[in-house]
Amino acid sequence: MSFQPRMQNKISGFKVIGGLHRREWNGIIADVWDVECEARAGGHYLSDDPRMFIVLDAEGGSRCNVRLSPDGRGAVENERQQALSYIPAGMEIWADMVDVRRIRHLDLHFNLEVLGRRLEEELDAGRCDTPRLMFYDERFLQLAQLIAAECLNPQPLHDLYGDGLTVALFIDLMKLNRSDARKRSALATWQLRRAVEYIDENWGRNIRLEELASLAGLSQSHFSHAFKASTGMAPHQWQTNARVERAKQLLLKNEASLTTVAAETGFSDQAHFTRVFRKVVGATPASWKRSRLS
Repeated sequence: MSFQPRMQNKISGFKVIGGLHRREWNGIIADVWDVECEARAGGHYLSDDPRMFIVLDAEGGSRCNVRLSPDGRGAVENERQQALSYIPAGMEIWADMVDVRRIRHLDLHFNLEVLGRRLEEELDAGRCDTPRLMFYDERFLQLAQLIAAECLNPQPLHDLYGDGLTVALFIDLMKLNRSDARKRSALATWQLRRAVEYIDENWGRNIRLEELASLAGLSQSHFSHAFKASTGMAPHQWQTNARVERAKQLLLKNEASLTTVAAETGFSDQAHFTRVFRKVVGATPASWKRSRLS
């Protein structure tokens, strides 16, 4: 099943060499990029789908810094020439390449809905929402090298080859096994109340899953399953809905622009706000506002 990765970025200091090499398998898109880098290249990235960023090769320096905020907080640094990062959907990151002259990297974009259907089980929301930044794992790297080689292959092999490689990597990444399909009980009343109140009080910023799990005294995986069993949705979706509800209030209360409403409700920009609003409500902010004021 085809899907288009929804990615926003603001980058500087990079020059793509030879164009994009892309392959698409069922639920996964793989992109291979060769890029020349200026002395301090970097950028801001936001994707609506979870993805992996895998450095396959680098020339020059090897330092790459990944930050979770523009002011440097939550920085993760890597000195290896090969590193991997898993970035959940909706997580903003800032990255800097320090003295790297050239880099080849593989980007894998995951459609969780399609992959969940293919694997015939509900994916662990805790694992899907937990980032792993700048780590090294030889098994992942070997699979990534094979996937990249297939993307670059002028005479591609049967689709089942690349499909098997990418799904194998995803299964290993999520540590999927049959025991993960077991049912979890719902949250206790006090646990649910505490989590919901915390989200309502902090909806304007990205709330980490471990914060909510800590409030309930549970592991992240257990909390995610129990929260969904209680509410019918994942914690991050509950927060998204809270932002959308606040946006509705602002849209009806004043004449603020969509850009202003997006900024005040924690979205990265107007395009991101409009896309999420339409997904949740079923209409764009502008059309929804007109229908309520007419």
